[in-house]
This record gives sequence, structure tokens and C-alpha cells, in this order.
Amino acid sequence: MPHVLPKSANLRTPPRAILSIIALSAAASALICWLVYFHTPTDVAGTQLRSLPLVNAVLNLLATIALVTGFREILHRRIHHHRASMSFAFLFSSIFLVSYLVNFTLHGETHFNRFNHWWPFYWKLLASHIVLSTIALPLILITFFLSLTGRFPAHKKIARWTFPIWLYVSVTGVIVYVMQAACR
Repeated sequence: MPHVLPKSANLRTPPRAILSIIALSAAASALICWLVYFHTPTDVAGTQLRSLPLVNAVLNLLATIALVTGFREILHRRIHHHRASMSFAFLFSSIFLVSYLVNFTLHGETHFNRFNHWWPFYWKLLASHIVLSTIALPLILITFFLSLTGRFPAHKKIARWTFPIWLYVSVTGVIVYVMQAACR
């Protein structure tokens, strides 16, 4: 008897869906770029929602924990636990993104003391964090789309790239916050 793949494994991914995800990710990145370089913050004095950077760091930490848990679960073939963990990672990262946008809208960019001895390490870490977060967003969305639509072979292939990038972005988000908080 020939080996037959499950029906979902034979599905071809619609290019329109991938292009839509990439367009949405590009729009989100353009919005962040606009907020950083062109938007005048509405609360320069920092009187509203001052704890948002801490909230963002906690959300990144929770996403990191969920990602590592999800990775461990898939290694043990516990698919339902993996799905739950990755859903939590997605939820925490989604809330982070909204909170991050609100923080930038209100307070603008956080400046790091360039005379601090950590400056060379900080800007390299921040640059890699920014570049990889821009790459992570479409990868995360595509990986989730493939999983939710039952395209598991394709999901598995792209998840091998998505997971380490997403994990790096989550971990470095916490590190960047700690470094900024320590040097205020």
C-alpha cells in the first residue's frame, strides 16, 4: 500500500496569503519607523503610562518562556502542549507589539547614554534586535498561518528559522530594557 500524506500536507500555500502577510509586516515596520523618526511624541514629559517599557520587557520575557516551553513540547511530540505554548508566545508578542507602539506614540525613542562604557555593546545588540525583529514578524505570521491551515511540513521547515530568530528578539528585548533602565 503506497504511503499517502494527510490531506493537509498536500495543500499548496496560496502566494496571495504570503504576500498579504509580508505586506502587513512591511506596514507595521513602516509605522514603527515613522513613529521613531517622524512622529512627535504626545507625552514628552512621560507622565502617562510610564511603566510601558517595563510591561514590554515582561511581555518579552513571557514570550521567551512560552517559546522555550513550546520547543521542549514539540521535541517530546506533545503537539497540543506545543500549540498552546506557541499560542501564548504569539499572544504575548502581539500584546507587546501594541504596547510598544503605544509607548513610542506617547514617549518617543529612549536614548542611551553614549558615554556609558556599555555603549559599544548596546548599539550592536540593539541594531541586531531591530533588524531581526523586522525579519521575525513576517516569519512568525507565516509560520502561524501554515500551522493553522494544516500545512505542517511547510510549517516545520519555516519554524526552524522562525524559532531562533523569534527567541533572539524576545531575549534581546529584555536585555535592551535592562540596559536602558540601568543607565538612566
